[in-house]
Amino acid sequence: MKNIAITTLGCKVNQFESAAFKTGFEDKGYSIVADPAQADLIVINTCAVTASAGAQSRQAVRRAIRANPDAELLITGCYAEIGASELSKEQELEGRNYRVIGNSKKDTLVHLAFDDQIQTATELLGSIGDAKEICRLPVRKFGERSRAYLRIQDGCESFCTYCIVPYTRGPSRSLPVPEVIDQANIFASEGHKEIVLTGIHLGNYGKDLNPAENFVSLLGTLSHITPGVSYRISSLEPMEISEQLLEMMQLRPNIQPHLHIPLQSGDNGILTRMNRRYTTQQFQKVVNNCKSWLPNGAIGIDILVGFPGETEEQFSRCKAFLKSLDFTYLHVFPYSIRPGTPAAAFKDQISKQVKDKRVAELRAISDNKKREFYKSQLKSTLPVLVESRRSGDGLLKGFTCNYVAVLFDGPDDLQGSVTNVRLLTLQHDTVLGERVENHEN
Repeated sequence: MKNIAITTLGCKVNQFESAAFKTGFEDKGYSIVADPAQADLIVINTCAVTASAGAQSRQAVRRAIRANPDAELLITGCYAEIGASELSKEQELEGRNYRVIGNSKKDTLVHLAFDDQIQTATELLGSIGDAKEICRLPVRKFGERSRAYLRIQDGCESFCTYCIVPYTRGPSRSLPVPEVIDQANIFASEGHKEIVLTGIHLGNYGKDLNPAENFVSLLGTLSHITPGVSYRISSLEPMEISEQLLEMMQLRPNIQPHLHIPLQSGDNGILTRMNRRYTTQQFQKVVNNCKSWLPNGAIGIDILVGFPGETEEQFSRCKAFLKSLDFTYLHVFPYSIRPGTPAAAFKDQISKQVKDKRVAELRAISDNKKREFYKSQLKSTLPVLVESRRSGDGLLKGFTCNYVAVLFDGPDDLQGSVTNVRLLTLQHDTVLGERVENHEN
């Protein structure tokens, strides 16, 4: 029997795909181990969305080499897609039995893992730019988590000037509706109480299918077919959040009132240089519309700081714009050069010192917004999906339907289930609550 260790970096799509690898290896009779030192094969599912993610991917490869000099290595994911030549030059990889599998070939990973007929790494890369169909990667169970990720779409054709993802994930491809439904039913039968619908460009779902489908229709189908499962949306572009979607979110109790919306800059000039296809005025209308339909809904925002040429005046406009918005939290990222993207050649790159300062300022705004949102939810009673591990203080923990982090006391048998919790007090970044039995929402 072979032992397999899987290391996953990066996004929810990667996490879903690694769960599929686990299912595939177990179906072949292999054993999944947590410790790479005990493995015959180490799979590393890499990320390249930022320079830091690429560096972490290389470090993960080196750690695997040191942990187990005798194990075979299988490297896949976005860094493997663009960094295969760099990997081949890694001194520590010389003489090692390793393979690189491209994102368009991930559905063959388990089958080819121990295939002695494969001679070179390059023949397993494929051509991501020519990919026509999404890789089929069925998952039996998403680990021990109560929340499962379901990848319904892959690829992106937006070509924002800072982003490497279209080059590592290829064109947009969608999982056909019947296969999405099958996977959702499997997750439901395995006891997962919440499914996060995820993709690289989720709002593009279904445009490549014949006949064409769309994300809102799929969400309506899923929420109807599996009423005992709640659905959360990972991320949607601002101009893809329609009245039809918001109305469905308001009416369907098993669609969580939580949206994550990439903004990237609060200055219109920077948005244009980023090739983002909206203005701050349009974005503000979208956020206002979301809060109108979902007054207690959570809104997360992605923001990129220190884009080439971003002046102090433009950054000040970004700060003022963010302060004016009614949102819940920010994900703040410093811009990093990604070779091969247009922005890598832009002049006026911003220094690390300036970027770090701006990141800190925006994270302070995020902290204040989150605290205000959490305070607004106190005294309410909301359903909470309880996680499988307790906090350091021994309390149960979880997130409400509208993404408030909650700690409360209760028995172990609540783990992995949904229970109603009254939100009592705010302690740092977490709300303390108490379980309410037989509460009618």
